Amino acid sequence: MIVPEIRKSVCALDCPDTCSLLVEIDGNGRGTKLRGNPEHPITRGFLCGKVARYLERQYHPNRLLYPQRRTGAKGEGRFERISWDEALDEIAGRLQNISTQDGPEAILPYSYAGTMGLLNGAGMDRRFFHRLGASRLDRTICSAAGGEALLRSQGIKMGTEPEQFAHSKLIIAWGANILGTNVHLWPFIVEARRKGAKFYVIDPVRTRTGKAADRHFAIHPGSDLALALGLIHVILREGLQDCEYLARHANGAEALTELAREYPPENVAALTGMASEDIEMLAREYATTRPAAIRLNYGVQRSERGGAAVRAIAALPVITGSWREVGGGLQLTTSGAFEFNRAALERPDLQWSGPLGRQARLVNMAELGSALNELDNPPVKALIVYNSNPAAIAPHQSKVLAGLRRSDLFTVVLEHFRTDTADYADILLPATTFLEHTDLYLAYGHYYLQLARPALKAAGEARSNVEVFRALAQRMHFEDECFNETEDDMMRCLLDSSSLYLSGITLEQLHREGSVRLNTGAEPFLPFAAGDFRTKSGQFEIDAPSLRYVPPMESRFGNSGIGRQFPLELISNKNDDSMNSTFGHREDIDRQAAKLAIHPQDAAVRGIIDDMPVRAFNNRGSCLFVAKLSYDVQPGVLQVRTMRWTKSSAGQRGVNQLTSERLTDIGGGPTFYSCLVQVTPE
Repeated sequence: MIVPEIRKSVCALDCPDTCSLLVEIDGNGRGTKLRGNPEHPITRGFLCGKVARYLERQYHPNRLLYPQRRTGAKGEGRFERISWDEALDEIAGRLQNISTQDGPEAILPYSYAGTMGLLNGAGMDRRFFHRLGASRLDRTICSAAGGEALLRSQGIKMGTEPEQFAHSKLIIAWGANILGTNVHLWPFIVEARRKGAKFYVIDPVRTRTGKAADRHFAIHPGSDLALALGLIHVILREGLQDCEYLARHANGAEALTELAREYPPENVAALTGMASEDIEMLAREYATTRPAAIRLNYGVQRSERGGAAVRAIAALPVITGSWREVGGGLQLTTSGAFEFNRAALERPDLQWSGPLGRQARLVNMAELGSALNELDNPPVKALIVYNSNPAAIAPHQSKVLAGLRRSDLFTVVLEHFRTDTADYADILLPATTFLEHTDLYLAYGHYYLQLARPALKAAGEARSNVEVFRALAQRMHFEDECFNETEDDMMRCLLDSSSLYLSGITLEQLHREGSVRLNTGAEPFLPFAAGDFRTKSGQFEIDAPSLRYVPPMESRFGNSGIGRQFPLELISNKNDDSMNSTFGHREDIDRQAAKLAIHPQDAAVRGIIDDMPVRAFNNRGSCLFVAKLSYDVQPGVLQVRTMRWTKSSAGQRGVNQLTSERLTDIGGGPTFYSCLVQVTPE
């Protein structure tokens, strides 16, 4: 019997778990099986359903294997094969001409977390665009509001390590579908529950995680800030706060006390849809059950007051002193502990030696539709897309597609498949998967740094992002030495940091071990047990005046009047079996994303029955779905699981036909979950 070779890798998908993988390789060098590394403290030998099937994607017959040039109209998806030299020469020539004629700011990169690898996500590409003088992209599409909220409040994006949830006596998943989007936290929650812990879920939709909880609290979309203020009201009113911790380590507690008086449970009940007695119970249990941990996720911050909501929720473990305790505190992200030397990797200093001699303008990726159609002085004349599929994932899809159809827009797309965005490309380049290139990985759900070398040979003529932008820099005659650096050189740049968390961690150690825990000190890691917040004051900054609750403009309870025309609130949350648009090529994912969950009460008044074709619409666009009558959504709330590819759905548009370019209160993030629509039978 031939024993397969085992090679290590790291999952690069946009997930807090950042799993350590084992790849089984047959005698021909082909991957035959993926499994979780049992030796990794978080992965613990299992994978989510998405990644367990990743080799299907790796070897899919529709995988892009060579460079192509568009031959048909934009959006038709007709291409001819060309060589890499032809592709790179044409791209470099077009970018040079646009830079000369319109200025380099007419060139816009568009990327996000198609890979979480540092080199292929934000390495040679950043150097290239900085040196070119291209417009900078404000990468806000996912976590900007929540991240900015933590920076303003805590001074750093850090939180409770997942291992400590096993010691919690009460765990609150707030806007966190753990079983669908953070499954490697679940075993620690199971361990805690076996020891008697309670597990509660706060979410507008009853997800798989909500169904597995001791209690699911359904709240109105976008009302999380009001609920947090209601909990604070009860805790302070009943004297359940940790006065010593609050006095020593928080700034603005008195103003918060005054604000919280305006949010008694009976008022908050009307704002959130929760019963006032449930608000009272939840506040008391949270404040008196020790230790208590909150797993907060990014859905909370995808509404108009999302930043303020995160700030108010993050204040809860400060008010109760929960940060002192093993199994206490809060986790939204752990990414801030990975204090790399990003300047050495990304080289923002190259902007001053480029043609502009200054920083280029900043374009918010959540406003891509407006940027492509309305931005001036100069207009966007070239769009370089990698690690993203904006034709599917960007808000106000009709504006985005109108921009992509422009005949004077030169578009380059680096991809694995011919996605919706790829169909609009002038030049289409085949990219490597994370199994085919070297990269370094942080995590935003734990404290382990990981290195992956290629486990598989690159398919066809696929090249990594690092290789592509290095080659383009050579063709643009950029002579800076950084464009000659190898992947190992770039990783050493990242590790050359003054951070104590990275102290002593070397590339050689990572190469030997694959996964290395950050130097967080004696375990368990309690980052804020003695305060030590990274704000200028060293205290947790509450800023109570910014926390006053106002319903989102697009809310049934808002004052804009939009709700009279479009009375249903749409939540387009993550699909348990997909990852944004990454698996949109799979038919089962498309079928799931084609369904619109509607409460039977809302369906009855509209003459809608189960499995009926329905149209959801507002003043931005319309989409066809298949109705799914469900009690998992509240009356007045709809749910669609993202994300469809338009090309896979018989030309039906994706859910972002309905979402707006309106931004969050802080951070400039998108307000995907503040979206009003009407639904009718089709």
